[in-house]
Amino acid sequence: MSNINFLKPDRTNLNTFLYLGSFLFFISILDVFLNSFFKLNLTGFLPNFLSFLLPLILGFVGLYFIRIEYSGIKNLDLLNKHINTNNFNAVLSLLIIFIIIKSLPPILSWFVIDASFAGDTKDVCTGSGACWTYIKVWIRRFMYGMYPNAEQWRINLSFVALVLLGSVGYFATDKFKKYLTLYYVVIYPLIAFLFIFFFISGGPVFFDFSYGIIAAILSIIIGFFIPSKFKFYYFLIVPLALYIILKYFLFFEEYIELGKLDGLNWVETGAWGGLSLTFIISFFCLIFCFPIGMAFALGRRSEFPLIRYISVGFIEFWRGVPLITVLFMSAVMFPMFLPEDFFIDKLVRAIIAISLFEAAYVAEVIRGGLQALPRGQYEAAKSLGMGYWKMHIFVILPQALKLVIPGIANTFLALVKDTPLIFVVGLLEIVGMLNLAKTNPKWLGFAMEGYVFAAIIFWIICYAMSKYSYNLEQKYKTDR
Repeated sequence: MSNINFLKPDRTNLNTFLYLGSFLFFISILDVFLNSFFKLNLTGFLPNFLSFLLPLILGFVGLYFIRIEYSGIKNLDLLNKHINTNNFNAVLSLLIIFIIIKSLPPILSWFVIDASFAGDTKDVCTGSGACWTYIKVWIRRFMYGMYPNAEQWRINLSFVALVLLGSVGYFATDKFKKYLTLYYVVIYPLIAFLFIFFFISGGPVFFDFSYGIIAAILSIIIGFFIPSKFKFYYFLIVPLALYIILKYFLFFEEYIELGKLDGLNWVETGAWGGLSLTFIISFFCLIFCFPIGMAFALGRRSEFPLIRYISVGFIEFWRGVPLITVLFMSAVMFPMFLPEDFFIDKLVRAIIAISLFEAAYVAEVIRGGLQALPRGQYEAAKSLGMGYWKMHIFVILPQALKLVIPGIANTFLALVKDTPLIFVVGLLEIVGMLNLAKTNPKWLGFAMEGYVFAAIIFWIICYAMSKYSYNLEQKYKTDR
């Protein structure tokens, strides 16, 4: 073994530095761990000041010894690349690790060890830990709001059906993948609307408009299997035929009048709430804000002054006002401008307001992607004889959207986290129900458990969306 220079670790004595550095780093972590969990101080015989700093010093020296460039060991090189690049980052990494270890005992004690899980009343929550009994008792309200308990199966059925219908893209064969865009942009939102209207709200079982929607959806689905040369005649005849069959042969009005086909009990939107309402608002706002934002992003870059000025005005107006103001205006001011016999539900008004507000941000994100494309992409598409719409649909927008996936995901995450602001229109999603529950005289003093529960729920939702966007980004990545 050659002479060892401890001031400059290198690959010559790789194993020596690796074993020594790992041992010192492990000792520093072990000392903090034992002190935090078992109140056992390995360096208690030293003066307090030195005993406090010794784990940091040992850990720092250990990380310094293993900071060897191009060691050839994959995990070691990743460690040095991400958290051990220099002395400053090594100290910061150690401090973060120590803070996490120090925080674990009180967090685990509050969350699990001293927490209360059993019982159905406030009396069981006498310890110093969290009262998860409060969450257990109120879980239905947090999930469904004031929706009647006996009717909550309708929400569950709707959500399960929409999840299953939304996952068809993962099982579609190559033959049908070209129709997925049409399915997710047109058919799937219509199906979601029908579930919301018929099952969750309990609207009338059938009416003329719903006959047309069902006929159109069935026609499009069946149309996937029709040869191309017959599709023109097919879509002229089949939707009308299906409409007539549905209305006059299968579900004509006399059945309803005779009580043979009863509708579900009507549940007004004021009773909707909890996490289910958060999902409903987020779902429809995400569906609506994206195409609207895309249209205004293209409009802002249009060569026609009128279209460009309208797009600029829309974007700057909605970006210049707070969302809570927009919701307040939709709830209070907007109905004043409607005719007396014309009514729009407050949930619909809230969805429209949030969709328009977020569309302005989506428009700017997409416009950034459009500006990032080189001019040669436009010229190449035009040289192939493509018109404006064909060029943007098949060449420009796919590339622009791929570039701004992180920005779009960030806007969507902000939309989901903005849903609690709908309290200004009298709708109580999960945070609104928490605020209502904490004022109940039987459960005063447990707001912390409720907010922690809501934080965990929102973190799971946002993390799932973030991971999905990251997977999309990696899937369509072309610079590797």
